[in-house]
Amino acid sequence: MNGNIPNILVYHTSEADKYADFLRERGVASVQTASTPEEAMERLPGTDCIMAWRFPTELLSRPEAAAVRWIQSIGAGIEDLMSDPAIPRHIAITRIVDQFGGLIAEYVFAYLLLIGKELPRMMKAQSERRWSPFRVDALQGKVIGVAGLGSIGSEIVRKARAFDMTVYGLSFSGARSSLVDRHFDGAQWLAFVKELDYLVLTLPLTEQTRHAVDRRILHAMKPEASLVNVGRGPLVSEPDLIEAMTEGRLRAAVLDVFDREPLAPDHSFWGLPNVYVTPHLSGQSKFDAVGQFFMDNLRLFAAGEPLRGIVNRERGY
Repeated sequence: MNGNIPNILVYHTSEADKYADFLRERGVASVQTASTPEEAMERLPGTDCIMAWRFPTELLSRPEAAAVRWIQSIGAGIEDLMSDPAIPRHIAITRIVDQFGGLIAEYVFAYLLLIGKELPRMMKAQSERRWSPFRVDALQGKVIGVAGLGSIGSEIVRKARAFDMTVYGLSFSGARSSLVDRHFDGAQWLAFVKELDYLVLTLPLTEQTRHAVDRRILHAMKPEASLVNVGRGPLVSEPDLIEAMTEGRLRAAVLDVFDREPLAPDHSFWGLPNVYVTPHLSGQSKFDAVGQFFMDNLRLFAAGEPLRGIVNRERGY
């Protein structure tokens, strides 16, 4: 590694030692760990960079964090960091990129097939030893709309092509509009959703996207359409979705992310028909891949070169 090796603090409530050992095994000796805010406070002095999941951001504006110049999020989501405007501007923030697309796309199409082929109905008939043929649906020819065309959304688009689906996309930059059959911008939600059979959300959470899918959007969708949220929970207005599903306005809703996690045992989503709840597992981090991403960025940091996954604070991701 070129340049001076910085002092690193790894913060995670349960896996800090695993990530620290990964770094030490690759020759990075200046590593400390913390799993509580108190430990982080104690070990912040002299720390140059932080590798963390859900770091207590209020510590970054304290004198103990004066040396910190970079914080690497262990996940793709950085809304916890973006929600704290007190983080000093000189601290660079990076997120993991280009690692979750394949996993999340598999999750999405597992549920699209489950819904379209009515797999629960098939399994129920088998458990009852009942021969009950019915007509199943196909993904071929259906219209899928992907809101968010970053690395995750782009991979969902790629896999949709393999199923011969028509693909619509919505993004704010339009940089990858050529990937889809029809592209819409952030002011065209109603036009975007009205023809969809499946709406998949992969957008980051910003002030522009918070509750983007609300009552107005849900009412504009076809009653046989399905919603899949693998982006961030607050992209969807939960009260509005509960209302829509209670009234039978959508065929199904697949939810891997929520306003508050873990989802409360008494939350309405658990018991609503045709709502599928999973515990934020569609894009689980791969330990070695995340560790290597940080290692690669650490080399760039030590050499004074631009980091990968840098977050634009004005844009929010």
